[in-house]
Amino acid sequence: MPPFPPVRVRGGRYRLSPMGGRARGRRRALAAGLAVTAVALVAAGPRIGDPVRGHPSKGSGAGASARAQSAMRAPAPSARAARKVSAPVRIADAAAVRLLRPGDRVDVIAAEQTARGATARVVARGALVTKVPEPLDARSGGPGPGGDAGALVVLSVPRSTAARLAGASAAARLSVTLW
Repeated sequence: MPPFPPVRVRGGRYRLSPMGGRARGRRRALAAGLAVTAVALVAAGPRIGDPVRGHPSKGSGAGASARAQSAMRAPAPSARAARKVSAPVRIADAAAVRLLRPGDRVDVIAAEQTARGATARVVARGALVTKVPEPLDARSGGPGPGGDAGALVVLSVPRSTAARLAGASAAARLSVTLW
């Protein structure tokens, strides 16, 4: 092989960045900022034992994942916990029912007009939503069966609370508050 001097490239088109070290410093600052942001997001994230938030996606299976979410949300059962029953309840505001998903916890409030004025009382506290049936005529959005406006929701409540819900729905308009 014939001897020749080594090839040295200086500047020109092979240079990495036009600003030299300044661009490298900006990249390092950006990387450090992203690292600090990631640490802040991890620190602010959910903790073990925190209640489940949000709703499961429509594509996820409703079986085991819904049971796992409702188990995480449910309070610890006591030794003499009342037996739960499914209670179908017609809520006056259909738009409020559209916000509910199985696994949500709600308070049910009965509001009625009396001779002394309007009164409201809490009929059920922390009732578990087990099903939100689609309306029979989803296109009309009008009154349901029997001429009652509103929407149906199925709640899991103790037997005594189910009786209070049935009595309240006969005399008052029911609404829900989402936990």
